[in-house]
Amino acid sequence: MTDSEDHNALAAEYVLGTLDASERAQAEAMMSTDKDFAGLVEAWERRLNTLSQMVGQVEPRSEVWEKIRAEIAQTTASSVQFPQAAAPSDMRAANADDAALAAANVVAFRGQVRRWRNVAAFTSAIAAALVAMVATQAYRPDLLPEGLRPKPQIQVVQAPAPVPAQYVAVLQKDGNSPAFILTVDNATKNFTVRKVDAQPEPGKSYELWIVSDKLQQPRSLGVIGGDEFTARPVLSSYDADTINQATYAVTVEPGGGSPTGVPTGPIVFTGKLVESVPAAQPSPKK
Repeated sequence: MTDSEDHNALAAEYVLGTLDASERAQAEAMMSTDKDFAGLVEAWERRLNTLSQMVGQVEPRSEVWEKIRAEIAQTTASSVQFPQAAAPSDMRAANADDAALAAANVVAFRGQVRRWRNVAAFTSAIAAALVAMVATQAYRPDLLPEGLRPKPQIQVVQAPAPVPAQYVAVLQKDGNSPAFILTVDNATKNFTVRKVDAQPEPGKSYELWIVSDKLQQPRSLGVIGGDEFTARPVLSSYDADTINQATYAVTVEPGGGSPTGVPTGPIVFTGKLVESVPAAQPSPKK
């Protein structure tokens, strides 16, 4: 048995209160000097405190105390020893010392065995009590003390975020095939322009404008890039009515866009937004 195992058993019996006076004094001395041993004692106290909450106090019967007193008296009387006569020779003295040392080792070993038997029995009792507590928590939590009852689990179900409406405008000229398709997200106010049939003009740029009665003049939404898709978040400064009711126009400007901030080239494509995907409605409560 290693020292750590013996210390663990000693800590368990200290908390159980099964040590005699000398062993208890030894344990208390170790607690004041050995932090690891003190930690073992605290760990066993926590285990016992959990079990003590599950068991109510029981007053022992009077005859139990009488038996305890009688047992103490008998143990005290049997522990009285009378000194033996000294051995007549050095050989006998050496043999007596060896016998005493062997007897001390046997007593210490028996004490360790007894201690570990007690700890093993108590550990089995803890395991059985914990199994019973877990089963009671699952099936009859009302039988447990208030502090040991499982807390009710509250499940928070988050409703899915509503899907915002989507708007689309076909930018074309005279009802011919579309040159660009403009899509606007009503929630983020971001727009995406997809090039369809528009053909690039050398040294020129297509520029997108928003035209509305609420605005004093057309306002630029930026140059449409040469890639298939152009996306920008520049509609965030406009209210929803202005965005949804405005006319969107494309002009041909010098390379890089209008130098003046207002349209300088001809308007080649126009279109208005229509709702292509309606906003999702919340599901009715059942």
